[in-house]
Amino acid sequence: MKRAFQNLLALSGLLLMVASFVWMQLRYVEQPVAKTESRPAKNSAASKPFVVVVLDPGHGGQDSGAMCGGVLEKDLTLDVARRIDRLLNSEGIATLMTRVGDTYVSLADRAAFANRVRKCIFVSIHLNEDNQPVASGVETYYAAHQIIADSFLASWLPFLWRPLSDSPNPESQNLAGLVQEALVARTRAIDRGTQARQFFVIANVTSPAVLVEGGFLTNKEDISKLATEDYRDQVAAAVADGILRYRDAASQRKSTLAATGGGKR
Repeated sequence: MKRAFQNLLALSGLLLMVASFVWMQLRYVEQPVAKTESRPAKNSAASKPFVVVVLDPGHGGQDSGAMCGGVLEKDLTLDVARRIDRLLNSEGIATLMTRVGDTYVSLADRAAFANRVRKCIFVSIHLNEDNQPVASGVETYYAAHQIIADSFLASWLPFLWRPLSDSPNPESQNLAGLVQEALVARTRAIDRGTQARQFFVIANVTSPAVLVEGGFLTNKEDISKLATEDYRDQVAAAVADGILRYRDAASQRKSTLAATGGGKR
């Protein structure tokens, strides 16, 4: 009996530790969101397709990404993400970033970070490279198969995740298409389209997720443009435009579904 009581006491202590850890992490994620969302909003959070944009500047720290001379992908992705962040904030949209400086964050940690943020979309910023220096242009990826979580608790306990989806997340596809259209319109770069690719950082996020390739560091014309602040401004503005268009389109779909009673079983 004494042994059973000791085991029960140990189990209770473990559960208390887990609950405390989850509570602390929830406070960590939600505090910056609440600060940004204190601005007046026309619609309640419940009616919005998302309330937070998680921006993911690719690479960082010892992971430089693509390189050309002294130009490093990790520096440019952080610069572009910061510009997107400012543009979205000016529109009253809450944002979080997977890194805010030149630090290394693993792909698993980036995905886990996004999965701890409720009602968000995930946008990963990258620059391309290719063995052929003629390769040029912009492209946007969505995952061919995304992980599915049963509940918010699954964000903390990965063994609760369902298998990968049988087909691409249609919301990720919609987001990718609108971001890609805006990129081409803003930058006048070669349109390489949207593609389904099983990149870890978007395949393992449960919310709508895309990965943007804003140009090739192995192409002389692309890198000469990316080296200018004006062009990086255009890339950032394009991504922000695509996000805003996605928000409006998703809100319209939601309103239409509600008006027709399509959301009722």
